[in-house]
Amino acid sequence: MTTARTLTLTFTLALLTPVIAQTAPVQTASGQTAPAIQMKMTALAPVTLRRDARLGTLLTGPTGLTLYTFAKDAPGVSNCEGVCATNWPPLLLSEVPRLPAGLSGKFSLISRKDGQTQLSYDGAALYSWKGDAKPGDINGQGFMNVWHAANAGPSVQVSRVDDLGMVLAGPTGLTLYTFAKDAPGVSNCEGACATNWPPLLVAQFPATGLTAGVAVRGKLGTLTRKDGSLQVTYNGLPVYNWKNDLKRGDALGEGFMGVWSAVRR
Repeated sequence: MTTARTLTLTFTLALLTPVIAQTAPVQTASGQTAPAIQMKMTALAPVTLRRDARLGTLLTGPTGLTLYTFAKDAPGVSNCEGVCATNWPPLLLSEVPRLPAGLSGKFSLISRKDGQTQLSYDGAALYSWKGDAKPGDINGQGFMNVWHAANAGPSVQVSRVDDLGMVLAGPTGLTLYTFAKDAPGVSNCEGACATNWPPLLVAQFPATGLTAGVAVRGKLGTLTRKDGSLQVTYNGLPVYNWKNDLKRGDALGEGFMGVWSAVRR
């Protein structure tokens, strides 16, 4: 009986374990040699979300490494082959995974020239970077001005909040706010303020997926913060989340200190 249970467990784990194909060694950012790794999953591979202090909410792959988009790609098409694909391993999947909670875009598979299928988000092919060694690394951000960390959107959408009606929300569905002490194109929320009121950040602009939901009436843009990060603006004003809002429909920051207001559509 013990042997049968062990065989069953081993078989189940095998179905869920990714197959890792190693290619020729490549040089990492530190100058050391390491194998370039591509993931081809035998089952649905998770794509998760991670908030970066400078780049906003980012997509991460099966091993937790940052995912990137390539500016020379076209929607539904990868133009990264050969040496490019060795340095920027495409996220190869055989099936479309489920969207992580709070992600509002769309996953799909695109066919590569070698016949393999690569995951895309809102039409943009997804890759990792050979120079990232651990979760949280973003060493490929801005490389040659054509590689950028893949933001979760960052779309601005409409959400309903009790007592407030329709307000704007970010890519994870959390309410967006404006700060009365800001000015058009200028954020005056830094330090502890930005910790409590995280700015909605993007990796690049124009950014793949920097889109407004169908019910959003204003204009999206970005401003450059003092630390060099890009913050989303709505009709010129910087927008933020509130640390105590935990789920869609929360708007606990409304009217805080008389200077924070949920953004009406």
